Amino acid sequence: MSVNRRQFLASTAALAATAALPFGRVRAAEPLVVGALYVGPHDDYGYNQAHALAVARLKTLPGIEVVEQENVPETVAVQKVMEAMIVEDGAGLIFATSFGYFPHVVKLAPKYPAVRFAHCGGLWQAGRDPANVGSYFGYIDECQYLNGIAAGHASRSGKLGFVAAKPIPQVLRNINAFTLGARSVRPDITTQVIFTGDWSMPVKEAEATNSLADQGIDVVTCHVDSPKVLVETAAKRGMFVCGYHADQSVLAPDAYLTGAEWHWETVYSAYVAAARSGAPFANLTRGGLQDGFVRMSAYTAATPAAAVRQIDQTRAAMLAGGFDIFRGPLLDNAGRTVIPADTTLTQTDITLERMDYLVEGVIGAIPG
Repeated sequence: MSVNRRQFLASTAALAATAALPFGRVRAAEPLVVGALYVGPHDDYGYNQAHALAVARLKTLPGIEVVEQENVPETVAVQKVMEAMIVEDGAGLIFATSFGYFPHVVKLAPKYPAVRFAHCGGLWQAGRDPANVGSYFGYIDECQYLNGIAAGHASRSGKLGFVAAKPIPQVLRNINAFTLGARSVRPDITTQVIFTGDWSMPVKEAEATNSLADQGIDVVTCHVDSPKVLVETAAKRGMFVCGYHADQSVLAPDAYLTGAEWHWETVYSAYVAAARSGAPFANLTRGGLQDGFVRMSAYTAATPAAAVRQIDQTRAAMLAGGFDIFRGPLLDNAGRTVIPADTTLTQTDITLERMDYLVEGVIGAIPG
């Protein structure tokens, strides 16, 4: 069963999140036991930290017990960890936070029909996937578009860089949104993309960042699990940085412009509220800036004033529901029309979740 996003978010009222507590486990009388799995360390300044901070909020809620496991690879280990949480800890709700966990979630879920499995990023389909599996994700490409505006104003060379892990639709969507945001400032600006091949490849991420700097690129962003290496390397090479996943400004205060952040507290509190009340499970949940699923990092002294003005105007339009990123006519980077003239793809258009192209202005190929 799929629950309307507005109904889903309304369930957060009884369980508003407050300040975070340290990583670990919290016990309460007759609790709802919540399990969370992370593919990397919980304090990675990136993807896993964004999830862990949201789970930490849950620890402050009465009647909630949290059990977590970090560094769980996208293998059968996922099933073993989740089953241990269910059998040994009594978990009734599990957050499987890595994209590659989805096949393991749908395989284990039928064995435990009373447990709710919430997976980040997978595209749940009725009739194919178990009813006790839900998929949640956010329209963070809205924030990457705003990142692109910041990059477009900050760049002197007209050349931007993007270090990406894998060419899945969510990554391609971010690369494209970032580039379109930048090209709204300078139509001739380009984005050089380098794919590393996996979510956490710190050596390759450093090499890619240095390669971009060697090409004269002066603003970079990324879609990897931990932007820490990219941010620090870029700052050393004199480049500006737009962050991703979480706020990395502390790592490079003089180079950081702003960043695209997850705000998973909104989603996680709602899932917990629904589980405790017995409300129907939300099988497919999506939201953006309007819904509090994503947000921008604070501006820094490095953010150009013109960028601040344009970002604020564009974000206001997004919040009002009056701005769409992917509008035709739009060409891919091979010159083919991917969105015809007079066509607009809204965020809920399912074709965006299956994006398989790079837009005009992106230099690089999608690995085969």
